[in-house]
Amino acid sequence: NIQDRSPEVYFSSKSPSWSDEAQNLKMMYEDMKSRVEHVVESGKVEAEFITCDQFRGVFDLWTHKFTRHDHPTIIQVLQNSETDMDDTKEYTMPNLIYVSREKSKVSPHHFKAGALNTLLRVSAAMTNSPVILTLDCDMYSNNPSTPLHALCYLSDPKISPGLGFVQFPQKFQEINRNDTYASEHKRAFGINMVGYDGLMGPIHVGTGCFFNRRAFYGPPASLILPEIDELGSYHIADKPIMTREVLELAHDVAGCNYERNTNWGSKIGFRYGSLVEDYYTGFMLHCEGWRSVFCSPKRVAFVGDSPKCLTDIAVQQMRWSIGLLEMVFLKYSPFTYGFKSLGLLMGLGYCHYVLWPFLSIPLIVYGLLPQLAMLYGVSIFPKTLDPWFWLYIFLFIGAYAQDLSDFLLEGGTYRKWWNNQRMWMITGLSSFFFGCIEFTLNILNLSTPEFNVTSKANDDDEQRKRYEEEIFDFGSSSSMFLPLTTVAIVNLFAFVWGLYSLFLCGGGLCIELMLAGFAVVNCLPIYEAMMVRNDDGKLPNRVCFSAGILALVLIVSGYFFLK
Repeated sequence: NIQDRSPEVYFSSKSPSWSDEAQNLKMMYEDMKSRVEHVVESGKVEAEFITCDQFRGVFDLWTHKFTRHDHPTIIQVLQNSETDMDDTKEYTMPNLIYVSREKSKVSPHHFKAGALNTLLRVSAAMTNSPVILTLDCDMYSNNPSTPLHALCYLSDPKISPGLGFVQFPQKFQEINRNDTYASEHKRAFGINMVGYDGLMGPIHVGTGCFFNRRAFYGPPASLILPEIDELGSYHIADKPIMTREVLELAHDVAGCNYERNTNWGSKIGFRYGSLVEDYYTGFMLHCEGWRSVFCSPKRVAFVGDSPKCLTDIAVQQMRWSIGLLEMVFLKYSPFTYGFKSLGLLMGLGYCHYVLWPFLSIPLIVYGLLPQLAMLYGVSIFPKTLDPWFWLYIFLFIGAYAQDLSDFLLEGGTYRKWWNNQRMWMITGLSSFFFGCIEFTLNILNLSTPEFNVTSKANDDDEQRKRYEEEIFDFGSSSSMFLPLTTVAIVNLFAFVWGLYSLFLCGGGLCIELMLAGFAVVNCLPIYEAMMVRNDDGKLPNRVCFSAGILALVLIVSGYFFLK
């Protein structure tokens, strides 16, 4: 009845009921950790660490020429269900196979989608299980009954013929009390998923998902056959996995040139063409007629890590925004192909995510234009006595009240909701803004897209302390926050000027002043990082100075355009 199947999680809890066996296992686990960390630090596997002769041949491939971007295929059977037994000699062990695909600097590898397609082919050649679970490397199983939950849907004869995947929500550990950086993504991974479940099912979010293998081979009513029979979804893998024939085929399909002139990435497997391969693949499966199911058991199925630094979050969401912008201009764009294949509501649901990067436009407009207009006494909103004034008030309060109610009904708190809406403004003025710029440079061939794995390490004690105390950590490289800091300075200046005009001059622009005040309250952590703090997580002086100069230029420019 052990629920925590992750050794790191299980052994971190101090249980007085531990047996001697559990204590010994903990010592073995800590010893293994130290050996792995030593190898990572030294960059090589020393002879004394290789405890099994069958693995020596694998480590011999790891030469000085072996790099992340240039290395041969490595496939190693660590456990074989046909021969390996547990310590009691009563139960067979499951297959456990390590796969590292061939990489070459001259061949495209298609990032995460390419890695997943390699795993699809290798697993098809060796075992060809009808059900596939995809998990990010930082996630662990928190509920050992999760496969049973998924199989309840995947084996139901009423829905299984058209069921493509079962999606579990993403949950994260060690999030601080009020979720300062909105790392829970409660809307995307909770609120919206329930709504999609009433249509064709939730979108795929890249991890915590059980797939029907058949879904990767064309629509439910039209099977697309792969280039060789051994990779087909209905192929019976009845040969022992250690035979030369099986291992040679597995190595062949993991080669970096195998996919040339095949349907992999276009009609078969995970789709290529966007950095958000999860969104794209789920979209295409739904367009082909597959349905999905959202499964959220009471005990969380999978738990992962989240970034603890604002810079890491900004970089992650900039990558998402570039991938979503790529979706706009694909042949199978949600704006064109989506509505035709999915219908109005589901099509709008997919377009909702694609529009994320464009939020930077209204955020910049509302963050600067009303404030600059207020500085020069120009009204761009209705005055207080104008009947249209109350429409603006109703829309503002109504939208935020509806958003808050959704958040609270999903189990959130007022403070978490406040931090969540603030992070939307922060990412809109940083990640989404620079994502649009980077995408434009890619289109003009002035830059090339990259898939940088988001850092979720939390080894810095000072950074961990700041996160636990809910203090914003802007990181050492904070150039991405230049537009955000500029908007914060302009709003502060405009708010002070608006209060002066209201109380001393007897006039004022009400809606403009409200917007500036709302922005100032949201920007309090930024002002603190600029003027009060002196730790490593504060905004660098060069960013503050550059933002001040840029804010001054905008204010002066406003005189010529608005006066």
